[in-house]
Amino acid sequence: MSQEEQATRLGAASDLLVPSAPGSVQAAPALSRRRRFLRRFLQERPALVGVAFLGLVAVTSLLAPWIAPADPAEQDLLAVLQSPGWGDHLLGTDHLGRDVLSRLMYSGRISLLAALEAVLVGVVLALPPGLVAGYVGGWVDGLIMRVADALMSFPPLLLAIAIVAVLGPGITKAMFAVGVIFAPRLARLVRATVLDVREETFIEASRSIGVSTPRILRRHVLPNVMPALLVQLSLLAGIAMLLEAGLSFLGLGVQPPDASWGTMLGEAFLVINETPWLSIFPGVAVALSVLAFNVVGDGLRDSIGRELRRAG
Repeated sequence: MSQEEQATRLGAASDLLVPSAPGSVQAAPALSRRRRFLRRFLQERPALVGVAFLGLVAVTSLLAPWIAPADPAEQDLLAVLQSPGWGDHLLGTDHLGRDVLSRLMYSGRISLLAALEAVLVGVVLALPPGLVAGYVGGWVDGLIMRVADALMSFPPLLLAIAIVAVLGPGITKAMFAVGVIFAPRLARLVRATVLDVREETFIEASRSIGVSTPRILRRHVLPNVMPALLVQLSLLAGIAMLLEAGLSFLGLGVQPPDASWGTMLGEAFLVINETPWLSIFPGVAVALSVLAFNVVGDGLRDSIGRELRRAG
């Protein structure tokens, strides 16, 4: 067994979610840990309900072109603001006579993709500086954290609106703005985790045998960061969906003729005095999706936390 493999075995607890290299000495233990994590996660019933709901939303959105009762953009000015019923429009129609159920199905796709885009942007912007700040320390750490503190001093929604005002309206630009909001918070989380890990024995062993810093970060530090990061991302996905709904409600996110749950809320607000029920369906969809993301995050936190305590 090489010296590097010995150092890797000392850091085996970091391989909870990251697979080991084929044939390495810790491949079987890592697989066993992943199985234990999966078994514990399957015991988290609220988290499973959240996963099932999000899966239902995703499948319904993907299959919307085949299962939606009508074209979401088709207008019927003779059937404006119809109430929900068992006729042609199960959930009624909006102020342009468009079928609410069809728009709800199609809009779910954009809302979910928008949340995914925001968290991916946040990870891309936060992971490198967070790793560097925590591992290198010194003035580099201070500079990165001061920039993060400056960004976090602004109210999130106001900062997003300011960024969109510079970039222009649109769902991609709006979600980039949301990702920028998430980045400093994720960078601080990554830094805090790296600070705990960098003085561990397996890191010192890797340094002593001359393993390069990028390799240490990739093989030993990053696997320790991923559990906490995944939990945080699951929670931020719900926040991203809320922010997307808010920006689209203000007309800064999804642009017509496309629609998201946020734009449906904005359109419902225009006729809220005549048809208050029109805002219920997209509002409930947003609320349940955010709740689902949160309970999934809680389930991940509890399952991973028990594994880390076991490793400790």
